[in-house]
Amino acid sequence: MNSSVAALLVSHDGERWLPAVIEGLRSQTAPIDRVVAVDTGSKDGSADLVEAAFGAVERVSGATTFPAAVALGLERLAADAPEWIWVLHDDANPEPGALEALLAAAAADPDADVLGPKLREWPSLKRLLELGVTISGTGRRETGLERGEYDQGQHDEVRTVLAVNTAGMLVRRSVLEELGGLDPQLPIFGNDLDFGWRAATAGHKTVIVPQAVVFHAEAAHRGVRRTPITGRHTHYQERRAALYTLLVNSQARRLPFQVVRLGFGTVLRVIGFLLVRSVGEALDELAALVSLYSSPREILAARRTRHDRQVVAAGDVRPLLAPAWLPYRHGLDFLGDLVSAATNQAQDVAERRRAVAAERPGGGGPARPVRPSDDDMLEEDTGVLARFLTNPVAVGLALFVVLALVGARAAFGPVTGGALSPLPAGAADWWRLQVESWHPLGQGTGVPAPAYVLPLALLATLLGGSPDLAMGALLVLAVPVGLWGAWRFLRVVGRLVAPAGAPRWLLFWGSATYALVPVTSGAWGDGRFGTVLVAALLPWVAHAALGFADPDADRRWRAAWRTGLLLTLGTAFAPVAWLFAAVLGLVVVAAATAVVRGAMKDRSVWGPPAAALGVVPVLLSPWWIPALTRGAAEALLLDAGRLPLPTLDTLNLLTGRVADTGAPGWLGLVLAVLALLALVPRFTRIPVLVCWIVALVAAVCAAVLGTVTLDLAATTTGAGLSFLAVALQGALVVAAAIGAQGLAASGSGTRVSVRRTVAVVVAAAAVTVPLGGLAWFVVGGQDRLDDSVDSGIPAYMVQSSMLGDAHGILVIRGDVEDGLTYTVRRGDGVTLGEDEILALTGEDTSFTRVVRALVARPTAEVVDELGRQGIEYVVLPSPADGNVAAGLDATAGLVQASAEDRSTRAWQVDRALDPGAVDGPRSWLRIALLVLQGAGIVVVAVLCAPTTNRRADA
Repeated sequence: MNSSVAALLVSHDGERWLPAVIEGLRSQTAPIDRVVAVDTGSKDGSADLVEAAFGAVERVSGATTFPAAVALGLERLAADAPEWIWVLHDDANPEPGALEALLAAAAADPDADVLGPKLREWPSLKRLLELGVTISGTGRRETGLERGEYDQGQHDEVRTVLAVNTAGMLVRRSVLEELGGLDPQLPIFGNDLDFGWRAATAGHKTVIVPQAVVFHAEAAHRGVRRTPITGRHTHYQERRAALYTLLVNSQARRLPFQVVRLGFGTVLRVIGFLLVRSVGEALDELAALVSLYSSPREILAARRTRHDRQVVAAGDVRPLLAPAWLPYRHGLDFLGDLVSAATNQAQDVAERRRAVAAERPGGGGPARPVRPSDDDMLEEDTGVLARFLTNPVAVGLALFVVLALVGARAAFGPVTGGALSPLPAGAADWWRLQVESWHPLGQGTGVPAPAYVLPLALLATLLGGSPDLAMGALLVLAVPVGLWGAWRFLRVVGRLVAPAGAPRWLLFWGSATYALVPVTSGAWGDGRFGTVLVAALLPWVAHAALGFADPDADRRWRAAWRTGLLLTLGTAFAPVAWLFAAVLGLVVVAAATAVVRGAMKDRSVWGPPAAALGVVPVLLSPWWIPALTRGAAEALLLDAGRLPLPTLDTLNLLTGRVADTGAPGWLGLVLAVLALLALVPRFTRIPVLVCWIVALVAAVCAAVLGTVTLDLAATTTGAGLSFLAVALQGALVVAAAIGAQGLAASGSGTRVSVRRTVAVVVAAAAVTVPLGGLAWFVVGGQDRLDDSVDSGIPAYMVQSSMLGDAHGILVIRGDVEDGLTYTVRRGDGVTLGEDEILALTGEDTSFTRVVRALVARPTAEVVDELGRQGIEYVVLPSPADGNVAAGLDATAGLVQASAEDRSTRAWQVDRALDPGAVDGPRSWLRIALLVLQGAGIVVVAVLCAPTTNRRADA
């Protein structure tokens, strides 16, 4: 029987699809010589349906795998010896002409040994599922189709492929037997890819025949039904099959690379699933990898079997595999989808609240979204540039960003000066500072690294390990990021105030005005990088906090984790931010309790804000707990950057000026007046009052903290108030924007002309705020980012100090008459992060006594102590005190050393240096807290990420 065809139907709990499948088999226009059916332990009426249609059915247990069922069917067909085997699933319904098209293609191409049909989705019937299939280097099943692509004949050409789905696969019986059937190690998924790959290396040709159509429900893949083989872990079986297929079929020379790549890729995929809160799939990914890597003999045995049947070089199969760049494109697509989902979630708050209000009596019914037609979408795509050029707001935003980047030109290269200390050589220095529990700075200290060191280390690592690039990116992008965040926040606030939302020109004014706050405040020019970052981050925190008003409790909890994570980042750079958030939270809870009695009884109402506040001390525990135990509690009230911090009076706070490098103060006064005038329109008076309450809380906190004086070992400073000034300015911007929205919506009749006159005057004043600030920034403003301070230490001493922590340099400044101060330099000098550690470290009184004895009555014993303390050089920078220098010249054990400046004096300590001079104890508490912090960040990131259902979307 040279052209005979036998159909092999495998069923398992497919009663819902089998009637259509049976009818599809009976209606084939090409003759089927015999139908062999194998039922794998169906609990419904599947076996009876098949038996009634085709006679006998082979009933086996539910633990029978698909390859075993196919092998059993081949045994039943051994006597008939058909030329072709047509494999069908119980959820795969062929069109009447499917088999005829497959046989016609086989006749046209005698070399074709395996043929597959076009698979379309069942029951939608038009959506394409597969036209042949291949596999990427990461194990992804690739079809070459877009997600949700419809069949319009765009892929209707017969072509060679790596593999075809077993649902409708027509294969020569001799080839199936030659290759040993389907691999029993692939019980349900992936056996088609493996079979096609083995067929290709054995010299057989696989083609796809689009003229043959089979409708496939993909019941097992989509989880519509469960079998004893898959259970609840469908993804585990799919991923294990993909990894197995790659490992047993890859070229031998690529196997070591493939093992490492798949292991590393699995870790990344686990992280990705955790980010979208798919914990089950993440665990399945990890379990699949462990299952295979713990059984290397299974992989090696399968590779030997394939090698024995190989007649084609493995490299010749490469064109049938997915391109090497495809996994990276999928990774970018995934990141894009994740970012898009994350940025759009909080925006839904206003929409959902309006929908809830609309469903109430008199609300006009639920809002119905209007979807654009295909013509509208095509027209939109072709007119993007034209609409951009004719949209003043869009052009204004683009011009604003460009000018802001021009104004930030001072940060395009290495920056230092003002409050910004020199940056370390690489990100590794920040990582070391973060994980150390004892720092070899000065005479050694256990004061923890500032909390901002971790995010800076992460950013620098992502940017190639360059701290200069990380700090430059922070300063350059502060204004654009703040603009974006303020736009999103004001847009949602506008929709909460009125269904139509705020006009785009008003959003432009408000977001541009706020985005310039870190610049006009002087924080940017003074190198107050912490204030700059929290200013850019604040609208994002506020945007996330709007989720607390969402009607859905689950969304409120998710908003809590997002807000907590962002608030943690802000608090790392400005610790006062958490205190302000806590006070503001108490005020809001008290007000809500007074207005809506009984609302606070619901845990899902007060729980999310409390959780957001509670996340911060947990994630920052490696910083604040050691700070308290090491006597550095002042760190909880200090801003990032060099000390002392600038002092702010009432006028500075009102105008938002935190440094003398800020823009003219009248810009801030105009904004304050605009926010005050925003109380006039009745329509928006309540939300404007809310903004003023926020501003009042910031002012009260600033007044209280302004009374605090912190006496540190090296200086005296006040508490960090810069964040409170930024928060107050943000509240004033929002109040002014809401008031303008109310002014535009209120008034009618005879008052229209008066209202318009007032609006013109107010608008003219309002425009001067962002225009004046931007012009001041672009022209040059004031900045200290190129200030460099000469340490007065000879270069050869600096090089020697880089040899180890024991090669310290004792630097003594001043004179006997006015007082002397000393510092100890080790390594590459004091860099960003280290300066705050030293500032918070208490005085080492024992070493102070040694230095006092050195400058007063130096003796050989004092010099010996310098060696034990790890001091190699003593330097008196210009102008050196003559009396002190004379005493050191006459001291045994101090050898005069050269200095670049004649008025600078230096000596080398001629004593053995103690290599463990600045060593200290290891803190297991900090190590435990670092582990807690890392785990906490991962958990919170997973909880705040948007939820996706990838299987449902597939």
